[in-house]
This record gives sequence, structure tokens and C-alpha cells, in this order.
Amino acid sequence: MGLFTGLLMLPLAPVRGVVWVAEKVNDVADRELHDPGVIRAQLAALNQELEDGSVGLEEFEREEEALLDRLHAARVRPLPNHRR
Repeated sequence: MGLFTGLLMLPLAPVRGVVWVAEKVNDVADRELHDPGVIRAQLAALNQELEDGSVGLEEFEREEEALLDRLHAARVRPLPNHRR
């Protein structure tokens, strides 16, 4: 990048920094959302809540179905393309 282009693009540096941080946060959130280990831990916690009586059977079944759907989607989901 030349000196002139660098000076012209300087006001956009904070915006590019915010976009970079937002992309990183999105990547981490996406990995955690689709990580089978995290989903299994959430299933185990949900089972414990059912055993403790802090969750009713209907709520348990509803949340269990959602977690199992996420687990299935995580298994058939293609690996993300790393842009950088």
C-alpha cells in the first residue's frame, strides 16, 4: 500500500478493526453453537435438571429435541471454509 493510499484509508482503520473483531466473535459463537462436546454437556446438564426436578417433563422434551437437532446438524454440517 502506498503512502497516499494509506493516508486515504486511515479514517477507515477503526471500522476495519470493528469488523475484524465482529468476525472473530461470530466465528467463536458459531463454533460453540455447533460443537458436539458443548451440546453433549448441555444435554447432560438438562438431564440433571430433570432429575433434580427443576425442569418439567414438557420443557425437558422440548429442549432435548432442540439440542438433539443441533447435534445432528453439527454432525452433517460441512467444515467451515477458513478465509484467512
